[in-house]
Amino acid sequence: MLFGAHVSIRHGYAEAAKLARRIGGRSFQYFPKNPRSLALKSFDRRDAESCAAFCREHGMQSIAHTPYPTNLAADAGERRSVVVRSLLNDLEIADACGSVGVIVHFGIYKGAEPLDGYKNIVATLNEVLRSWSGSAMLLIENQSGEHARMGMTFEELVGVRNLCAKPELVGFCLDTCHAFASGLWSGNDWDEVEAKGVSLGYFEHLKAIHLNDSVYPSRSYKDRHANIGKGEIGAEPFRRLFASRYVQSLPGVLETPVAEGRSHAEEIAFLNELASSRPG
Repeated sequence: MLFGAHVSIRHGYAEAAKLARRIGGRSFQYFPKNPRSLALKSFDRRDAESCAAFCREHGMQSIAHTPYPTNLAADAGERRSVVVRSLLNDLEIADACGSVGVIVHFGIYKGAEPLDGYKNIVATLNEVLRSWSGSAMLLIENQSGEHARMGMTFEELVGVRNLCAKPELVGFCLDTCHAFASGLWSGNDWDEVEAKGVSLGYFEHLKAIHLNDSVYPSRSYKDRHANIGKGEIGAEPFRRLFASRYVQSLPGVLETPVAEGRSHAEEIAFLNELASSRPG
């Protein structure tokens, strides 16, 4: 796995790639624009293309992450139109940066009929992808269940992808904390999780992993990240995960806490140690 961390684009996309490499990363994640807004961003294409060139030169991979307000389950109308325009903007930036794709959460729907939420997700994806012709993909992230009990299972994730008009432009990002919090993964049953994902066609479309331990126990439905090996999941389950053939060569990005003025360098080094040792 290509280990890395989420980094800031405060000094531009190319500088974000260089920062990721300085801390030992072979991959990184970034917000393509303000993470708290769906406002469109006019970006410096030369800077983005420099980021792509740097990554090619050093064998790095990057992934972008949509802003927090992005909701695939938004109802039709202006609210969905805002989400669609923002996602297309994210894809354009990610494509210029040479990124694998843009991570987007499955979606939150609190209407009276849950099925309408799933229909909205497919409709939003289709509206975005109808207008998209680049290489960057939309990568759907599994959810913890904290805000809505949706997007927590392989069946849901694969089912939504299969219903898309352009499924070849849709992949997956597995968040380990979310998988643990939702009960998808207990921490001690990776072989079973893998077998189920393979049988449903999930792992063949897995493009990235968010590497997060969990502050709370499995099936807590709480999305609180802990540093790897220092949460409820522990180090050994990650060692087993890293041994899976389905995660090799994928970007594995930390979204864990880091003290002010520090970096993820030590944690990335720890990930490499875990991956190079045999599971117990």
